Amino acid sequence: MRMLPYIFLPFFSLATLSPSCKGQTNNQTKMTTDTTKNNPLICDPAEGICGVPANEPTPGKKQTPQEQNLKLVYFTDPICSSCWGIEPQLRKLKLEYGADITIEYRMGGLLPDWSYNSGGISKPSDVAHHWDEVSAYYDMPIDGDVWLEDPLSSSYPPSIAFKAAQLQDAEKAILFLRELRELVFLEKKNIAKWEHMAAAAKKAGLDVAQLKKDYEGKAVQLFEEDLKLAREYGVRGFPTMFFSNAAGKREMVYGSKPYPFYETAILTVSPQTAKKEYIKDWKYLFGKYSSLTAKEFSELSGTQRKDSETVLDNLVAQGALTKLNTKNGAIWRLKK
Repeated sequence: MRMLPYIFLPFFSLATLSPSCKGQTNNQTKMTTDTTKNNPLICDPAEGICGVPANEPTPGKKQTPQEQNLKLVYFTDPICSSCWGIEPQLRKLKLEYGADITIEYRMGGLLPDWSYNSGGISKPSDVAHHWDEVSAYYDMPIDGDVWLEDPLSSSYPPSIAFKAAQLQDAEKAILFLRELRELVFLEKKNIAKWEHMAAAAKKAGLDVAQLKKDYEGKAVQLFEEDLKLAREYGVRGFPTMFFSNAAGKREMVYGSKPYPFYETAILTVSPQTAKKEYIKDWKYLFGKYSSLTAKEFSELSGTQRKDSETVLDNLVAQGALTKLNTKNGAIWRLKK
C-alpha cells in the first residue's frame, strides 16, 4: 500500500494514517476511501495544530463559507488536543461576541484508524507522552494515559455521534462535545465506545435512544459531508476557523492562537461588531459553563493565572464546586 507523504513539524510530529478506516459500524465502513486518505493525526503545540497534509480543494467548488451574517465555521475533532487547548479562547469569544456570530461546528476526521507506521508513531502508546507534553504547553489538563490503558481505534465514532447530537439540538450537541472531551482528556475514557458516548449524551440532556438511532443512520452521511466540506475549504489541520460576513469577506485563523487573533478576525470582517461586556464573577461563569479549568477561569474572569487555582479551591472548600484532579491538572465543576 502506497503511504501518503507526512509533514515534518518542529517537534511533536505524528504520522500519516492509512487510507482505510476499520472498526466502524456497517454504515461507517461504507465511507469512501476518498474521505480518509488525507487524515494524519499530526499535532504540534508550537503551531497550535493537529493537522493533515495540504489538500487540493474539490475542483469547481468554492472554498469560502456561504455568504450570510457574521459566521464562524469551526473545523475540529473530539480528540484534537489543540482544539482542547483553545477552549478558553473560544468560550471567551462566545461571551463577548456570541450574540452577533453564528458558530457552525464541523467534524474534521482526525484519526480514521491505526493502519499506518510512519514518522515515529505506529501505535496508540506512542501518543501518550505527546499528550502529556501538549497538556503542559497549553496549560490545559490532558492525561495521555488513555492511550496506554484504553486507546481509541478511531475518532470517527465520537465525531459521528456529535453529528447525531446536532440532529436533536445544536446547543446540547456542543455540551455533548465538551462532555466527550472531558471524558477522553481528563478521565481517560475511550470515547469511541458507545457506553461512554451514551454517558456523555445523558449528561448533555440528549435522548440517548434517538442518538443511537441517528448515530447508526443519518449522522454517518452528515459526517461524510463534513469531511467533504473540509476538503473543499482546503483545511489542513485542526482547529481551523473561518470567519465571514454577508458580503463574503473571509478571515481564517489556523491553529491555537491567543485570544486577540480571534477577536481581530471578527473585527476584520465586521468592524461594526461591538464587544459585549459580561459578568466576570464565578457564579455567572459557572452558570454559563458548568465546568472550568484553571486556565479557562483565568481567561474568562480576568483573575491572574497564578491565583486562579486558589480561588477555585476556596470555592470547593465552601461547597460550591467539586474538583477532579488528574496527573496534569484539574477541572472544577459546579456542585449540583
